[in-house]
Amino acid sequence: MDRRKSLKSIVLGSVAGGLAIHGCKPSAETEQLVESPKITYPGRVPLEEELIQELNDEQFLNPHEIATLTILCDLILPASAEFKAASDAEVVDFIEFMAKDVPAYQPDIRGGLMWLDHKCNTENSVEFKDATAEQQKAILDEIAYYDPKVPGNERPFEVNFFSLIRNLTMTGFYTSKIGIEEIGYKGNMPNVWDGVPDDVLEQHGVSYDEEWLAKCVDQSTRGIIAEWDENGNLIT
Repeated sequence: MDRRKSLKSIVLGSVAGGLAIHGCKPSAETEQLVESPKITYPGRVPLEEELIQELNDEQFLNPHEIATLTILCDLILPASAEFKAASDAEVVDFIEFMAKDVPAYQPDIRGGLMWLDHKCNTENSVEFKDATAEQQKAILDEIAYYDPKVPGNERPFEVNFFSLIRNLTMTGFYTSKIGIEEIGYKGNMPNVWDGVPDDVLEQHGVSYDEEWLAKCVDQSTRGIIAEWDENGNLIT
């Protein structure tokens, strides 16, 4: 299994949380803040729409953090001849939104990005975003793996930070249009009902009455995907 397929096996809805060790939240940045990404969703009730608008009007990440996080996310899920990168699915916008929706993530994200710069400056005399790909990967190799037997609150802060960003990257990518298309998910596709499957009937020791089956279930339609016309009427 290659790295990309291995990453896909991560439970997409499971993001790391409850980290016991938090990075120090710095004072207000002097850099000019970029406009907060506008994320909208259909089918929300008014209260939800109001909350989403409030979050969109806020800004958490500064330009330097956004640039660093974009590189980090693309190192976690890079582009290839076959696949798109995390940044193609605007994963950093998703992480920005999640950081505002779940404020507990903020010190871990900001502290982790500060740690990356400090580590890279110490070892390579450059900030993480300006290091070579080899230098960046060497740093990440030290924090990308953890012993699952060790409780999260006993792991090094930087290891938990990377785990959080990796899980948010995977969640953001594979719940985006690009990610959904990559895994080929098409949602529920109901077939024409052709009765309870034979193996289930056998398991419970029951069977259909042949006369009833001939009248009620058209066996010639087995496996056909149901279709509806533009007015919602069942075609097949």
